[in-house]
Amino acid sequence: MALSFCGNDLNDSYSVENGVLNNPCFVDALNLVPHVFLLFITFPILFIGWGSQSSKVQIHHNTWLHFPGHNLRWILTFTLLFVHVCEIAEGIVSNTWMKSNHLHLFLPAFMGFIAATTSVVYYHNIETANFPKLLLALFIYWVLAFMTKFTKLLKFADGGVTAYDLRFCITAVLVVLYGLLMAVEINVIRVRKYVFFATPQRVKPPEDLQDLGVRFLQPFVNLLSKATYWWMNPLIMGAHKRPIELKKIGKLPIAMRALTNYIRLKDAYEEQRQNSEDLEKSPSIWRSMYRAFGRPILLSSTFRYMADLLGFAGPLCISGIVKHLNKTEDGEGTQTGELKFGVYFMSSEQLLQNTYVLAVLLFLALVLQRTFLQASYYVTIETGINLRGALLAMIYNKILRLSTSNMSMGEMTLGQISNLVAIETNQLMWFLFLCPNLWAMPVQIIMGVILLYYLLGASALVGALVIVFLAPIQYLIATKLANTQKSSLDYSTDRLKKTTEILKGIKLLKLYAWENIFCDSVLETRGKELTSLRTFAFYTSMSIFMNAAIPIAAVLATFVTHAYMSDIESMLTPAEAFASLALFHILVTPLFLLSTVVRFAVKALVSVQKLGEFLQSEEIGDDSWRNGDMPVSLDACKKHPGARNRKQPMRYQMDNYEQPLRRQLRPTETEDVAVKVNNGYFTWGSNVSTLSDINIRIPTGQLTMIVGQVGCGKSSLLLAMLGEMQTLSGKVYWSNKNRYSVAYAAQKSWLLNATVEENITFGIPFNKQRYKAVIDACSLQPDIDLLPFGDQTEIGERGINLSGGQRQRICVARALYQNTNIVFLDDPFSALDIHLSDHLMQEGILKFLQDDKRTVVLVTHKLQYLIHADWIIAMKGGSVLREGTLKDIQTHDVELYEHWKTLMNRQDQELEKDTDVESQTTLERKTLRRAFYSREAKNQIDDEDEEEEEEEDEDDNMSTTTSRRSKIPWRVCWGYLSSGGFFLVFLMVTSKLAKHSVMVAIDYWLAAWTSSALNDSSSYSTSNSTTDNSTLGKMNNAEHLAYVPVFIILCGSGIFLCLITSLSVEFLGLSAATNLHHNLLNKIIHAPLRFFDITPLGQILNRFSADTNIIDQHIPPTLESLTRSTLLCLSAIGVIAFVTPVFLIALLPLAVAFYFIQKYFRVASKDLQDLDDSTQLPLLCHFSETAEGLTTIRAFRHEARFKQRMLELTDTNNTAYLFLSAANRWLEVRTDYLGAVIVLTAALAAIWMSSYGLQSGLVGLGLTYALTVTNYLNWVVRNLADLEVQMAAVKKVNSFLSTESENYDGSIDVSQVPEDWPQHGEIKIQDLCVRYDPMLKPVLKHVNAFINPGQKVGICGRTGSGKSSLSLAFFNMVDVFEGKIIIDGIDICKLPLQTLRSRLSIILQDPVLFSGSIRFNLDPGRTCNDDRLWEALEIAQLKDMVKALPGGLDAVITEGGENFSVGQRQLFCLARAFVRKSSILIMDEATASIDMATENILQKVVMTAFADRTVVTIAHRVHTILTADLVIVMKRGNILEYGKPEMLMEQEDSMFASFVKADM
Repeated sequence: MALSFCGNDLNDSYSVENGVLNNPCFVDALNLVPHVFLLFITFPILFIGWGSQSSKVQIHHNTWLHFPGHNLRWILTFTLLFVHVCEIAEGIVSNTWMKSNHLHLFLPAFMGFIAATTSVVYYHNIETANFPKLLLALFIYWVLAFMTKFTKLLKFADGGVTAYDLRFCITAVLVVLYGLLMAVEINVIRVRKYVFFATPQRVKPPEDLQDLGVRFLQPFVNLLSKATYWWMNPLIMGAHKRPIELKKIGKLPIAMRALTNYIRLKDAYEEQRQNSEDLEKSPSIWRSMYRAFGRPILLSSTFRYMADLLGFAGPLCISGIVKHLNKTEDGEGTQTGELKFGVYFMSSEQLLQNTYVLAVLLFLALVLQRTFLQASYYVTIETGINLRGALLAMIYNKILRLSTSNMSMGEMTLGQISNLVAIETNQLMWFLFLCPNLWAMPVQIIMGVILLYYLLGASALVGALVIVFLAPIQYLIATKLANTQKSSLDYSTDRLKKTTEILKGIKLLKLYAWENIFCDSVLETRGKELTSLRTFAFYTSMSIFMNAAIPIAAVLATFVTHAYMSDIESMLTPAEAFASLALFHILVTPLFLLSTVVRFAVKALVSVQKLGEFLQSEEIGDDSWRNGDMPVSLDACKKHPGARNRKQPMRYQMDNYEQPLRRQLRPTETEDVAVKVNNGYFTWGSNVSTLSDINIRIPTGQLTMIVGQVGCGKSSLLLAMLGEMQTLSGKVYWSNKNRYSVAYAAQKSWLLNATVEENITFGIPFNKQRYKAVIDACSLQPDIDLLPFGDQTEIGERGINLSGGQRQRICVARALYQNTNIVFLDDPFSALDIHLSDHLMQEGILKFLQDDKRTVVLVTHKLQYLIHADWIIAMKGGSVLREGTLKDIQTHDVELYEHWKTLMNRQDQELEKDTDVESQTTLERKTLRRAFYSREAKNQIDDEDEEEEEEEDEDDNMSTTTSRRSKIPWRVCWGYLSSGGFFLVFLMVTSKLAKHSVMVAIDYWLAAWTSSALNDSSSYSTSNSTTDNSTLGKMNNAEHLAYVPVFIILCGSGIFLCLITSLSVEFLGLSAATNLHHNLLNKIIHAPLRFFDITPLGQILNRFSADTNIIDQHIPPTLESLTRSTLLCLSAIGVIAFVTPVFLIALLPLAVAFYFIQKYFRVASKDLQDLDDSTQLPLLCHFSETAEGLTTIRAFRHEARFKQRMLELTDTNNTAYLFLSAANRWLEVRTDYLGAVIVLTAALAAIWMSSYGLQSGLVGLGLTYALTVTNYLNWVVRNLADLEVQMAAVKKVNSFLSTESENYDGSIDVSQVPEDWPQHGEIKIQDLCVRYDPMLKPVLKHVNAFINPGQKVGICGRTGSGKSSLSLAFFNMVDVFEGKIIIDGIDICKLPLQTLRSRLSIILQDPVLFSGSIRFNLDPGRTCNDDRLWEALEIAQLKDMVKALPGGLDAVITEGGENFSVGQRQLFCLARAFVRKSSILIMDEATASIDMATENILQKVVMTAFADRTVVTIAHRVHTILTADLVIVMKRGNILEYGKPEMLMEQEDSMFASFVKADM
């Protein structure tokens, strides 16, 4: 057929007798002109523009500003493109009905499509270059196009073409669109004034884009890039080459920052407070959230509705395609339109009967639906993140104003606050993510049911009823799940607590051979946890099962009912069957999600209630008195209506305004007084005053000391002056010379999670000289030298754990470093030993602070410092006993003075005893050194591991990083599955495969059944005349019903297999978790002591907390989801390939595209997830540390700095989270478009094949499956990425499973060891060499010694001389590689460890107690009777104290024995050693950390109770071993001196003698 523009089947195609414009072909040609014009003009400009990219003014992205009407223009252009597609389709279909080709029917439309595309590309380039003059070309194009189309429309109207004809409608729509685009263009000219005006408008890009730090471009890019996340490409592709870091994701745009959103929410909240008449009623958080964030939610819901409506296009198009394929098979469907103007005009129905048109429509609908859906998700997620930022800022501001009594009286615990931050805000954020579902889903469900009814009639309602009845069960399961999760959480915290205790006291457990007892108690808790996890697994699998089984059940009910209800006329056709099948698939999702959404809505209600209570809780007073002479202006109070103390607002405000006036009246009083309290009565929250009748003054520039017994209100007095307590009556005056803030060191030291230097400078500029002076005054230098990075080492929760004394000294250093006029020190000496206290007093307080003429208030118990005080305040029982100088008190209150004197003498005596070789501080430093030394060793080992890994990977020729980052850890996965047991793995695999095969079989059977029905009904209508209808009808019906039983059997087995698979996966996960945890615990508890020295405690704990939790709860569902979605996709692609083998050709490029998308996404997603996790922790820490250090922050007046820090942390975390969710959208948009392409190719292939006799039932089958692919493709990738992240936990656990255990068996059998060994306690040490690790140097070299039974032996030497190593050698805790220790004739290295360690006793230098009863601590194995325990307590002088406790032996000891003093704890350890009646006792520096009184008790006990036993004392204070029978002095792992103490003392030059001298 010849191609000609106007066709050559009519004679008058080219005649213009009736006037040029009356020839339709000429009008169409005229329509070509504007399009060609545009292409000619724009192409050169585009090429020149693209050629000279460098000439653009580069702001850092191609996303500057947008011209006015930017989004509208994009929307109109997309609409224009769609209408052009319709026009092309209509033209081509009309053309097929003509005798010869009429190009003018579709060529102008085609050119229009190209021109529209070009226009938008052109516009985008002009906009990014900000060169509006070139827009004139577009303006001219729109005008021309509008005119030519309008002419065409007029001619149609003249020729009697009506709105019934599709072409008329299309033309009319195009006229409107061109008109609107013209208007948009005129608007740009009007606003920017770039032509026809003298002064064009100068425009700057938005503020965010001028800031190069902003990398999140979603708000600034054009609509196409917004919809497809095109701007993310560089980030996601780049992740492959080098990991994404925080720098790479930059800052948040201003509109998304926490501060912006906080202001929005706060304004909405405060507005309600002002508008409500009732002052008592608290503002509603819901309403303020709606006020602040309502609009984006509405936008998102609109997108959601559009997506849902477009979603129904899928089933309808399938039904249309299948139906019309039948008609063409049957030779119908050659209807013709009417001829007007010599060409055909068709109606829209006729166009929609063309199967190819339907296929393209299906494709477009899918693409649009997915784009809208992702847009809706994105908007809600962005809003949710904004809301979370606002709520966090709101909570934080409230924390900074919480009244102290609230915190200390336990109304608001730290736990509650961290829950608010970590849980409640996230609940609300998740609720926002899901809330569009709340109103979208009901609509979706109703629409779905209506369409089903339209397709299938009444039987559809049966299926819908099945779904509706099963939905409540879903909800029930969901609530049950939430409850089980709670209970298993409780058990796991309990288990963690026990594990932590074990790890902290592991040395003791091993020395006493108790590790198995404690291990069992952890396993018992783990057992309980597993029981609840089992319930959890069961409910999870039920939920998964319901989700899979409901659609099968619904389909079964519907089709079976339909089969029995329908007569032969209305039998099921493939079109109906597969459309309804697709509809059921659509309906399942909302029903499944509805239960989740409802659950989240309930949780959100609870969270909002908690938040509301918190925001209404009591606040601290507004302390404007601190700023001395600054009168409080009225509007300052107006601005912060929240800062009033609500209990007594009026009186409080009055005071504020009068105060400054009074000040000026009496200047004389306040000159030399820094702070003055008049008739003060202060309370902690209740109306009972804690401090009463306080009249004191603090002299300026002098040292004031506050003394008194424990609990008499010294600390409270400081806090009352700082305004932290509630004032019942009286006043606190601050003199106006004093600066704004007070340096305050609290009694309980409080550190930030920051470096040492940051903790000391505390936000004040660094001054080297001053810093050095402060560090020396607090003698921190030796401690800093021990830290791995000096004063740049992180300390605090996440960093290194320092001892109490070190922490306290850092806090004092912070107070000294601040240059404030007033310094409050609350008992700074409590955790320091005597040398340090003296040094701090002399250098720090007397010298450093007094030289600066700073006013110092010092609370202390050390009375010997009173002589330095300029002013003394003595307190008793919450009121002031005496005030004055020491001299005043000496003259006026002799009794008090004498009392002090006796106390001072006692303290001095202690002081004399205390100057020994190793003080407590040296000890602290020793533990610190051990912690570090070990940590470095561990790091070394880690590095070696990594190197090995890299070597393995280097076979690949790609760069190692790339290959390593995109590889899936198959080996780890296999390890995980095999630890679940092979039977379960086998069951899971077979049941999964069987289930998916059955699912395919069900649908295939449906195709066969409906196709047969179709043939029957057609034969029925043709055979009408000849035979008797009724018999044939009956026969056919019987045949038709013969399909039903098989269908029922298939569906039933499908449902059964769903149950099996869901159970098998969950229980496989559970059994893997059980085995992994069990092996991990056993391995770690039986590891040698060295392992604990070189592995940080936090790292081990992480395996038991975070990693175990992931293995317990997260991997099974991910695994299930991954296998399900992968198999669904594979079975779908299999079915399509089976129906239309041609599809396989198209599959290849699609598979390649999919491979690259998933490869890039997995790497980027992993990085972003890590960033999200790592930025979340500092945020939570910041909240908890603020809540802990409230008084300090407020005293220092650093609230603003902390707020700023909180906003930065929140924004960083939100940025990571936003990028993560944008990356998820990036992936989903791409996989969804791939899915749409799969549907399109499958449809086209099927339509093409059906002309070769493909059954229409199979076409329906293929298309229904193609539709499911779009839903599941992105889940495959998301789950793969998640599984990869989660498998890291398994890998970490596995790395610990390879540690060596101690050799517990020994070479002698237990039966060969006498029951009462060692009877005598004779010890022979022969040529002993010991090291901690085969890699390290020996710590003991060739030691020889002999100890007679019952001897008391003392071992001394400097730090690091090998004393403690010797004590560990007795228990075979270290590597004895030469020589031996023989106790009562048996070489201890040959004994089983359990036997050896259970027969000796040891008291360690740090007392370790476990939480539990006293009985449990003395005898965890329950081997002794009560009398024995009481006897032991009596020997340790604890009997009376324990008797006084509630419960006696069953009295509770809290974690770490915190409810007893250090001395008492040490005595408990002594009693513990006595309970085990062994003939050898080893005391390892046991008296180092206790006071003199306790030490004397210890000495006495050793002499009397242990008189007949061998006691080896490793001494620290030499005078403790002067009475020993034998002294061994060690140096560098060798014995230096050996003999009786008297003999050694006589040798002048002996080491021992020099030690004793130093100790005297």
